[in-house]
Amino acid sequence: MRTSLPDPARQPSHKLRPGLGALATLPALLLAACGGSNDATGVNTLPANLTPVSVTVFSATAPAAGNSAATQDLLTGGLGRTGLAAAAPAYADPAAPTALELRRNAIHSNYRGLVDITVAGGFGTFYGPNVGTDGVATTGEGLIPGREYLAVLDDGSGRKRVPVAVQVPDSFDTAAPCIVLGPSSGSRGLYGAIGTSAEWGLKHGCAVALTDAGKGVGIYDPTDDTVNRVDGPRATRAAAGALSHFAANITDAARAAYNALLPNRLALKQVHSQLNPEKDWGNDTLAAAAYALYVLNVRFGTDGNPAPFTSANTLVIAGSVSNGGAAVLHAAEQDTNSLIDGVVAGEPVTEMPTTAGYGITVGGAAVATYGRTLADFTTFGNVYQPCAALAAPATMTETSVFNYLAFSGQTARATARCAGLAAKGLVTGADTAAQALDALNKLRNFGWTADSDLLHNAHYGLGNGPILSAMYPLSYGRFSVLDNVCNTSFAQVDGTGAPVRANANTLAQSFALANGTSNGTPASVVYNDSVGGARVWNIATSVSTNAQDFGLDNALCQRALVTGVDETGASLTATATSTRPTLAQSQAVRAGIAEVLLNGRLGAKPTLIVAGRNDTLIPLNNNARAYTALNRALESSSTRLGYIEVTNAQHFDGFLSLSGFDNRFVPLHVYFVRAMDAMYANLRSGAALPPSQVVRATPRGGSPGAAPALTAANVPAIATAPAAADRIGFSGSSLNVPQ
Repeated sequence: MRTSLPDPARQPSHKLRPGLGALATLPALLLAACGGSNDATGVNTLPANLTPVSVTVFSATAPAAGNSAATQDLLTGGLGRTGLAAAAPAYADPAAPTALELRRNAIHSNYRGLVDITVAGGFGTFYGPNVGTDGVATTGEGLIPGREYLAVLDDGSGRKRVPVAVQVPDSFDTAAPCIVLGPSSGSRGLYGAIGTSAEWGLKHGCAVALTDAGKGVGIYDPTDDTVNRVDGPRATRAAAGALSHFAANITDAARAAYNALLPNRLALKQVHSQLNPEKDWGNDTLAAAAYALYVLNVRFGTDGNPAPFTSANTLVIAGSVSNGGAAVLHAAEQDTNSLIDGVVAGEPVTEMPTTAGYGITVGGAAVATYGRTLADFTTFGNVYQPCAALAAPATMTETSVFNYLAFSGQTARATARCAGLAAKGLVTGADTAAQALDALNKLRNFGWTADSDLLHNAHYGLGNGPILSAMYPLSYGRFSVLDNVCNTSFAQVDGTGAPVRANANTLAQSFALANGTSNGTPASVVYNDSVGGARVWNIATSVSTNAQDFGLDNALCQRALVTGVDETGASLTATATSTRPTLAQSQAVRAGIAEVLLNGRLGAKPTLIVAGRNDTLIPLNNNARAYTALNRALESSSTRLGYIEVTNAQHFDGFLSLSGFDNRFVPLHVYFVRAMDAMYANLRSGAALPPSQVVRATPRGGSPGAAPALTAANVPAIATAPAAADRIGFSGSSLNVPQ
């Protein structure tokens, strides 16, 4: 059943949070700070700038044929454990999928994008819809029926349009109310936390507040002026109206001129909204929380008790991973009204505001470089990673996806990158081996550790550096799709790597297929100035080297956007070249970076950060370790932040089914779930949070692509009393991490 959302005026009463005694009512200021209001009579007022779209009852308790609200549930889209592990369901009409079909398939793709869905990897045993809150696997499919309330958050401009969905399971316990905030990971859309914090929350009977926080699948096609609607289907900008997720802020005349100059390009919301959405990740998460309280009062309020739920009597845990982990930390820092009770941030981007006042030691040795921002270390890595992957400590002989540059036949391009760097004086060495080792050492001196050496190959080859280096500086600089900064654009490409018209069916299905980035479904990173014509990043030929070197020119230009100097160290000017943006462009990017920094102050809010020691996308010295150290330096003994570092774990659990990843790494998701369990036990019953520690997980081993099944021995528990050799502590303002 799908209906419009009611907006009743109701009077509040105040429950007791079990075991915590009587607490104060929700301050009027809270909802105002979160984008809403609460008048003196305490009516259940819809938070400001939020527009309800629909409420849908998803009533399925077991997988069934057909596709309707009656055959879907909140967690699995009606697919259950078996369906999530199988191929994506087909559409009745692939050229015009319905909103419900797109929802189902978006849940399918987002779930699989965040966790390893192979049985050997632990799916269905250690985690998954069928695993109970006690950690015991059942034979069921794990469907969770309930209601989903969709709304759109705007800032009054009509351009922000952030979707928010509050899921209220039928198992919601009004006597022990709880909300889990799940901002999406990466650049993912609305269901980008469905397999992580949303699953945990729904299983525990909590309402779940999902949001893409201004990222998501907003693909604008300038060719025909079409957009994604917030509920999934494609439409023209005019037809979508207020349901348009994103359309570039350009005139028809400008659009026509752009199409003539750079045909077949696409615009992405996170990149081209010109709003720098990352600066609002925290506030968007808090707004989702305010909407969740409103929804619970709509759902369960009565005439005699119209607004029973407030922040004072409802447990609120903010939990998510990657960029979602960043969002919950931003929200916690900005939560001056104590809406959030506890935080769990998995592998978070921490956007450090400073490198001063704290330090990091590992195994007793001081770390020289730490605390750099995402734009800084990503654009640096994008320059050096493909060359570094050829260094002896980073090479391997196996034929696997993990050895991606060799696996995909791109070793010659990595060699050309080394040569191009050497010719520009950016690495030294008489041959490729020496140049590659110099490049690897530069990465080790920029926040990465030897634990990432082998991962640089696949991380670069699979596109992480080029994608993020193309997207984030443009987002920070608030550039229009028209601006052609660093000669970079986004498009679907053909077999030669040239931009082509985006496939109509792919666009129609993009709400489910795409992950908000330029990963090729359908948009890829295109270097417009490649010799011989615009080409996708991995086969581009640089102007300055005339070599097929993964577009070194463009990588150097993106780096200069962040640093304000070119590869020679010379200051930028008003003139752009193939390797240099303008000074004004760099200034805009650096101003945008300043808007997204965290401050390190959590106000003694209970918080757990969980990170994998082998994280190569978000290196720990620049992120989790640095934030933990800064927070301690600022809040001293009053801090309630615990840091869990897991060995033999990396950033992408979705890669663990790939050959070479499977036998080397354990699922970090297991530890995110355990951290959520620990936080819940602390907040509900006062159980102590685990001390900061290194958890020494053990890889599954075996040969690439044939690792044995995950066992409990591979993923030991987070210790309540870790051994001295595993305990993470502090000496003054320095974080001490055992080797």
